[in-house]
Amino acid sequence: MKNSNYISITQYLENKGIHPVKDRGYYGMYFSPLRDDSNPSFKVDYDKDLWYDFGANEGGSIVDLVMKLENCSLAEAFRKLENSFSFHRNDIPVASPVLTNREPAITITDIQPLIHPALLDYLKERSINTDIAKQHCSEVHYTIADKPYFAIGFQNDAGGWELRNRAFKGSSTPKNITSINNGSETVMVFEGFIDFLSYLSLKQNAYPRIDSTILNSIANLPKAIPFLQTHQTIQAFLDNDEAGKRAVECLSPVCKEVIDQSVFYRDHKDLNDYWRDKSNPKKQVRKNDAAAPIKRQIPVKKRGRSL
Repeated sequence: MKNSNYISITQYLENKGIHPVKDRGYYGMYFSPLRDDSNPSFKVDYDKDLWYDFGANEGGSIVDLVMKLENCSLAEAFRKLENSFSFHRNDIPVASPVLTNREPAITITDIQPLIHPALLDYLKERSINTDIAKQHCSEVHYTIADKPYFAIGFQNDAGGWELRNRAFKGSSTPKNITSINNGSETVMVFEGFIDFLSYLSLKQNAYPRIDSTILNSIANLPKAIPFLQTHQTIQAFLDNDEAGKRAVECLSPVCKEVIDQSVFYRDHKDLNDYWRDKSNPKKQVRKNDAAAPIKRQIPVKKRGRSL
């Protein structure tokens, strides 16, 4: 399912009449919209869709920016962005000519089946089933500043790629979520595709019957809301950090039931970290390992049911 209803930081600022003073190809410098600023010290990373105000020493996602700029709560920020979705479709030019004509920092040169031994070895290090990974990923060759590289590629709904190898973590433009629509009433939410592949490896199932959304960055959560709203239940497999917990709370009004599955890997930073421990018999099992069955169901309103 292609999710064409989303708004980026650059589009959000453009709609408020705020334009970059300097464009560096993969990022722009603005006069800060949050304070008086005589020098452009507000940076927007186009590829990651993140901002940083050097003068205020703070930054974040589009949600953080909306909260600060419009002085509203987290839930209100999501509602404001959700209400803006219908006005910002990909077939309507909403960005400035300077931004639409810029060259991407990463140029994709070739897409192949995932076969390179170095990439497969990297997946094995992360305890990912390589046969399953081959069903969802490609081997992507790309250039940065005319220098050639290659990585595991995971495509998003807008045609961009998440890129991973042992030495690099990045993405090509456009940045977006990846949604898998099987027509079910339940949808799983993962922060990144390595966590998604970890779940599939854990279940030994390359194609679950229920739907999935891979955010490809917690900052992309607003882009996922239209798809998530079409479901009765959300199962959240997000990171065990403040951003992950905040995201789960924000999902509560999105649909009827939200289940926080991170309770099962609460002693690990994320699902892949848990899966690497669980699948490696040589590692000492932690005393409070989340692999232990949890009988009590705590709503997230609801805590996780079963991995």
